Amino acid sequence: MPRGRASAATVLGVPNERFFPTEAAGQAGLQREFVAAVQRQLLARGLPPSAPMPELDLLGISGGGENGAFGAGLLNGWTERGDRPTFFLVTGISTGALSAPFAFLGSAWDGPLKSVYTDITLADVLIQRGYTAAIWNDAMADNSPLFRTISRYLDEAMLAEIGHAYDSGRLLLIASSNLDAQMPVVWNIGAIARSGHPKALETVRRILLASSAIPGAFAPVLFDATLDGQPYQELHVDGGAFAQVFLYPASVSQFRRERMARRLPVAPARAWVIRNGRLDPEWASVDRRTLGITGRAITAMIAASGINDVLRIYAATERDEVDFNLAYIGRDFTVEYDKPFEQSYMRPLFEYGRQRALRGDAWVKRPLA
Repeated sequence: MPRGRASAATVLGVPNERFFPTEAAGQAGLQREFVAAVQRQLLARGLPPSAPMPELDLLGISGGGENGAFGAGLLNGWTERGDRPTFFLVTGISTGALSAPFAFLGSAWDGPLKSVYTDITLADVLIQRGYTAAIWNDAMADNSPLFRTISRYLDEAMLAEIGHAYDSGRLLLIASSNLDAQMPVVWNIGAIARSGHPKALETVRRILLASSAIPGAFAPVLFDATLDGQPYQELHVDGGAFAQVFLYPASVSQFRRERMARRLPVAPARAWVIRNGRLDPEWASVDRRTLGITGRAITAMIAASGINDVLRIYAATERDEVDFNLAYIGRDFTVEYDKPFEQSYMRPLFEYGRQRALRGDAWVKRPLA
């Protein structure tokens, strides 16, 4: 693909199928999408465009691998508590991308969401390769089992529900990383679901797979794209290469502040951020070897990136007068695990998140308070 033209390429030919938020055109497109969604919501409620803005609940779900069980449990417990809102916006990255469609569709999908994080095993996620895969393959593991798992849950009926929710003025956004272009990509899942394109279901499944494809660990995902009538292929991996969690773009923030400055009505909003991880450092004895030191350093960088993402969202909500709420795994959860996606770890973590929601102490107003 020609250098600098990645954002002009299309996968399905749907005009608003995805956005490139590091470019001005992508920011403008996201702003238009948010404004149009609010207008659709007013229309769906039978309200005129001049009506007071409805309160908007915005949910961002972070990456975190098997720690996604925390967010799944929290959402289930929130439903049981009885005060879980219907979200105007749900965003997801990595494991957050896997749970975001269920959170977006609402409490009726809590059962399947629970199943994803309490019933699956490592065999439902990956096939491990030998050490030579580091040289001869594209990753240390084959994630085709995860694609089959995604496909079991995300079927035509679920896609249709996502499309209906989009029509009613709600947004589901999933992020991946375009390695070739070295750019984050925000996929408009609702618009793709609503498009009626024959490849919509397959594409959404592959988007979720790509968003959770940890570079080096899981195989990347290829997307067939078209630019100026010519076919190309794009290589996508985990959206966490750029951010661990995201909510709304800077263009929406600016639009909101400009309206407030002009004393025009803005929608009251609440931000909910689920960090499928901890905020405090996790101590570990590091093996004094190259792989051990490198792996620990990468883990530290990912953790720092995740915390910085939370702080960035918090700063934006403070500036934009959006109510901020954060949930994360606390120090009181002490279950440990030896291997990824162990049910002996994920089930207690799911229950921990559920109980936190039921007690009403899951959310804090300030990170690192």
